[in-house]
Amino acid sequence: MSFLEEIMSRCRDLAMKAGEEILKIYDTDFTSEIKEDRSPLTLADSKANEIIVNGLKESFPDYAILSEESRDDKCRLGNDYCFIVDPLDGTKEFINRNGQFTVNIALTYKHKAVMGVIYVPVTGQLYYASKGDGSYVEKVTSGYASEKLRIRVTDMVENLIMVGSKSHSSEKEARLIKENKSKIKDTLLAGSSLKGCLVASGKADVYYRFGLTSEWDTAAMQCIAEEAGGIFRQMDGSEMLYNRENTLNEKGFYVVNRIENIWV
Repeated sequence: MSFLEEIMSRCRDLAMKAGEEILKIYDTDFTSEIKEDRSPLTLADSKANEIIVNGLKESFPDYAILSEESRDDKCRLGNDYCFIVDPLDGTKEFINRNGQFTVNIALTYKHKAVMGVIYVPVTGQLYYASKGDGSYVEKVTSGYASEKLRIRVTDMVENLIMVGSKSHSSEKEARLIKENKSKIKDTLLAGSSLKGCLVASGKADVYYRFGLTSEWDTAAMQCIAEEAGGIFRQMDGSEMLYNRENTLNEKGFYVVNRIENIWV
């Protein structure tokens, strides 16, 4: 087993374990609070973070970790390897109980995402990819993954399916849809990093995000989308890099199946 395969295996296990804990809380009358950045926080976020971060520290003590729900240790900036974690991506979707939230774990090497795991606890879909090895999805049932399928983006350039955010739509996105309506057959709404997975797996063709996100929202998604043949860039066309001083993705980004569908 290669070192990336070993890391992938551990991250998949941690994502599923965190997902189990999230679902336990999902089935209760949980409460939420508002963090300083005005985003919501639940017990599920904290419990999932504890499982993942402690597991990564135990298995890979020499690697840095950047997680949404942990204090940012800037020593990570001097480490070539950094795990980027969102223990519960789509907390608003979790609170709204629509099932469209994910667990995101990525590994970056010298600022580039080289491995990504995204787990959808409600549906049991486990997406994953590592650099040069393609993207895959498995179905998790009773804690075990099976039915491994390789995923690829579509080659569509017309009659496109565009995926947008359930909780973060914008005027710029509406304008983009209007300007390209002749190419768009349908628009889907989804939450969290699931949107990028829909493009990666060929269930949608384009996804544009104009609003602010953070490194933990995109790192795993980027690796999965790119290994599925997709194009992931910031809105100005530049590469998205990770383990930065400023963890905010300020330029927005897009995930598209083909270069012809870059509209910015």
